Amino acid sequence: MTTASVSAAQPRGARVHIQRFGTFLSGMIMPNIPALIAWGIFTAFFIDVGWTPVPALATIVGPMIHYLLPILIAYTGGHMVYGMRGAVVGAIATFGVIAGSDYLIAQFNEELAKTDPSAAPLGQIHMFIGAMIMAPLAAYTMKWLDKLWEGKIKAGFEMLVNMFSAGIWGFAMAILGFYPIAWLVNGLMNVLSTAVNWLVSAHLLPLTSILIEPAKVFFLNNAINHGVLTPLGLEQAAGPAHKSILFLLEANPGPGVGLLLAFTVFGIGAARASAPGAAIIQFIGGIHEVYFPFALMKPTLIIALILGGMTGVTTNVLFNTGLRAPAAPGSIIAVVAQTYQTDYLGVILSVILSAAVTFLVAAIILRASRKKDLAAEAAGTDRFESAISQTEANKGKSSDALSGLRGEAAASEPGTAAATKTVENIVFACDAGMGSSAMGASVLRNKIKKAGIDGITVVNKAIANLDGSADLVITQNQLTDRARSQAPDAIHVSVDNFMNSPKYDEVVDLVRSQHQDGQ
Repeated sequence: MTTASVSAAQPRGARVHIQRFGTFLSGMIMPNIPALIAWGIFTAFFIDVGWTPVPALATIVGPMIHYLLPILIAYTGGHMVYGMRGAVVGAIATFGVIAGSDYLIAQFNEELAKTDPSAAPLGQIHMFIGAMIMAPLAAYTMKWLDKLWEGKIKAGFEMLVNMFSAGIWGFAMAILGFYPIAWLVNGLMNVLSTAVNWLVSAHLLPLTSILIEPAKVFFLNNAINHGVLTPLGLEQAAGPAHKSILFLLEANPGPGVGLLLAFTVFGIGAARASAPGAAIIQFIGGIHEVYFPFALMKPTLIIALILGGMTGVTTNVLFNTGLRAPAAPGSIIAVVAQTYQTDYLGVILSVILSAAVTFLVAAIILRASRKKDLAAEAAGTDRFESAISQTEANKGKSSDALSGLRGEAAASEPGTAAATKTVENIVFACDAGMGSSAMGASVLRNKIKKAGIDGITVVNKAIANLDGSADLVITQNQLTDRARSQAPDAIHVSVDNFMNSPKYDEVVDLVRSQHQDGQ
């Protein structure tokens, strides 16, 4: 069986543009999640309603979210467009947006105090969206300007021109940010905040799952999550409530794990075999994309995800719960770590109930179509393999987590070492040493346990961390040469499928024969 090529199945039209836009926004936000986590820890401990209030340390909270975090996002976004030069110009330009927003709000509050002294003044607007607009714009225009005089500068004057051109253009973009862009972003934030507040007041927030859950499966969620939910959530979390339900709309791991558990119990074939390991990776590791192929192979299962998502959101609305900062990756560990100190019951219950509803609805769908699915499997139709390829095409690239689910095994040549080397320590190795290799290790570990063989260690590692202690190393076929150079004395087995390879049975037979010979 041949696997579908990702390059041959790239998404087309509007969808690919939304994906690229969302991926770009994600690229600005995700590297700065540690800073958001640090800010969340400061708020959890040191503000007046924190676990251990410390007024002096609480003064860090405001400047960190108002200045540091937007500037970090701007620096990252500028660097993505035009390296270090773009990063510096993008940060300068974004500071203009921040100052412009503060100036506009100060002017508004001054007029408000004259016309209605009893009215509450407007608070600061934190320029996350401003940074995501201004930094790429400044970096791109700097790149364009540099091309105008590329190769035309006399020798010896390059540094002078480069330094002053970046400084002058940063100044110009900061002025642009101070006036029209700050006004535009302030207005946009007011519109978005009003829309979210209306959804909450009208008790319609659970309906967002109708958009978010399918968007996740087709990798269209980043534009919604990082373009709207994260900036608005941070705005809410910086306010009097110090938390936001918006951080839970997309990150809740409940619907995904509910779907995978349904496949574990009621699925068939490779999908059923892959589901338990995928559930661990999704729920604990926070890699949600491992459940997308399961939904794509039977699109009606997206209904189960939507209903589960709506259940989780409804629970959080009823309990008035939220997170202090974004939960990234979407692991249960990250969700609990960012939960507001009084909200653990509601948040944990929202995860459990969303998983339960998704499981029940998915179970009904799987049971109703079981005969048809068994007939398709008997006819040799590998819908799971096709769904994995479609997921990779939707994402626009392959990943360790998705490649670990693939259904075709490749031939391998363990070599002559197999005849003489005693296997006690087996290592699954991939680039990251997590997602796919962890799932493969779980599968083989269960096979060895069922075979009644004791004393065998099965672990997963990054290829770079192979230290010579492995007796047998299992890798995907394109990584075997690298693994062999790291562990030349080990037996090496190559597979295409970390989750369902017939090579695992050969490894079990080898270990069993050695185990029996040694008794």
